[in-house]
Amino acid sequence: MTHSWADFRSEEPEFADTVRARFQDFRHHVLGTLRTDGSPRLTGLEADFRDGQLWLGMMIGSRKALDLRRDPRFSLHANPGSDSEMAGGDVRVSGRAVEVGADELERYAAGAPGEQPERFHLFRTELSEVVRVHVEDPYIVFEVWHPGHALRTIRRENEDSTLHEEGVTGRG
Repeated sequence: MTHSWADFRSEEPEFADTVRARFQDFRHHVLGTLRTDGSPRLTGLEADFRDGQLWLGMMIGSRKALDLRRDPRFSLHANPGSDSEMAGGDVRVSGRAVEVGADELERYAAGAPGEQPERFHLFRTELSEVVRVHVEDPYIVFEVWHPGHALRTIRRENEDSTLHEEGVTGRG
């Protein structure tokens, strides 16, 4: 099961806003795709939140675009920043990237600020998982969302492997 960004935000508005803010702290992020042999490919990417969607745009013919055309599974990790503080936490979204057709590409380009390349690949994301990891002393906190399920919050102390979990009951 996958959800659009708008669906995710509808289910978990506060968490979605926190995740989006974390992505918007920096312009460039790390995209994980799968190569033809199944091994991972990590590349830089700018992500765009617009019209209730999380968009991934890339150069025409780029390896990452060809990877996604062949196997749409992806993971996008927010830029951690220039130091180890990671204000807002460590954030990742995963799911499927669906390349849009010419009409939707044209609408997107028309509404984009600044000059757009004449040709580019544009993918709309369908989310299957959103994860945020941050510190709330003395805990490392893992927030995990899957479509149709309540946000799970897992706390673990540094010296103790005991997990304290909240929100494990599902919606769907």
